[in-house]
Amino acid sequence: MSSSTSDVIAIALAAMLALGTATQLSAQSEPLSARESDPKVMGWMQGFPPPPDKLITQPDSNYFSFPKLRWSVCHLREFLPTEEISRGLGAPVPLPYPSPAEFAALAREIDALTFTPLNASEAMTWEESLYANYTDGMLILHKGQVVYERYFGCLEEGGKHAIMSMTKSITGLLGEILVAEGVLDDTALVRDVIPEIGDSAFATATVRQVMDMTTGVQYSEDYSDPNADIWLYSRAASPLPKAADYSGPDGYWEYLQQVPPDGEHGEAFHYKTINSDMLGWIISRVTGEAVTDLASDRLWTRMGAEQDAYQTVDGKGVPFAGGGVTAGLRDLGRLGQVMLDRGEINGQRLFPAEVVETIAAGGDPSKFAGFPTIPNGSYTSQWWVFHNDHGAYAARGVHGQTIYVDPTAEMVLVRLASFPRAQNGFIDPTSLPAYQAVAEYLMAR
Repeated sequence: MSSSTSDVIAIALAAMLALGTATQLSAQSEPLSARESDPKVMGWMQGFPPPPDKLITQPDSNYFSFPKLRWSVCHLREFLPTEEISRGLGAPVPLPYPSPAEFAALAREIDALTFTPLNASEAMTWEESLYANYTDGMLILHKGQVVYERYFGCLEEGGKHAIMSMTKSITGLLGEILVAEGVLDDTALVRDVIPEIGDSAFATATVRQVMDMTTGVQYSEDYSDPNADIWLYSRAASPLPKAADYSGPDGYWEYLQQVPPDGEHGEAFHYKTINSDMLGWIISRVTGEAVTDLASDRLWTRMGAEQDAYQTVDGKGVPFAGGGVTAGLRDLGRLGQVMLDRGEINGQRLFPAEVVETIAAGGDPSKFAGFPTIPNGSYTSQWWVFHNDHGAYAARGVHGQTIYVDPTAEMVLVRLASFPRAQNGFIDPTSLPAYQAVAEYLMAR
């Protein structure tokens, strides 16, 4: 693979943003533990200046490899250009908390909860699971009140964290809002909304197939293959100037215009990030706004957010709709609460209740396969639906990012993390039973 600057940043972008494949670990057979790899313990970027062996810089290709990952997830804007998702000028609406004594007591009780991970025989405590999953931030709301909040690693109370593919769920939520409001026709063909898509495989897909990732489009994320589509996509998206001999597409949208077919539209769910960027383009076309501006207008400025969020962009300023958002833990909790309360927060309706009803109902489980930790699941509007007894659904991102909404328990859980491997399948056996345990505890209070 070329070692040009554009290719180096392409590698970094792919390693950071791609979804469902493993980040390269260090040569050791077992990664450092969460405590050992804490950025403060590692000494990353500490000092004025930091020692040369503690620098994490751009365009190094490994700034999103473990253990540097544990620092970089909180410092994405130092590596890549971003566009703001503004919270506006109004005062934030504080989240409600119990009294300090009750809050501390709840934390102790939740930390002591025990559960048995999937396919395991030994129990684990809730607190042990936080370290097992390299948690950077954990927030739990019950009936709209914060009952648990902790920060680890690089993340502090006023910090922000990359949310990876949870970005997709924000994009999908915006799309579903537009469908419910009649602005976007989800039965329309992509070519009827974006004529510039030309002969791309996306042209004959419906908007709904894009939203639910049931398109028949070619996109490989095989990191062992230097010619895999993920590398081509990342080179196209690189915000740095292209090499003199580069002849490929320039930017996310140019790449989408040349995607070949692979299978039939509507047949099966295939988790492919390019669907999210196609949806982002569709949303921008029908609204005349970038997805960042729409997220600000429809969500961040209206839900009482306390921090601006940010979204990475390509060399033409197009936001990465499939994985580029960095946000604060509490604001992600607010977003989850909006979902739990079916479009309302702080006495204000942000969007029609049918938006959440459609998402929570899920997609067609018969089209969803290949995820053993979510055996009965489905995917719709860029959200994961578990179809479990609690009717839970989630926004999910690699390395352990989650907004988990449990309507039965009236619980919203947000976890930000920097797990060494990118696949959530390594984390789910611990995480999903832990979520269920805390939900049952809260319901019994």
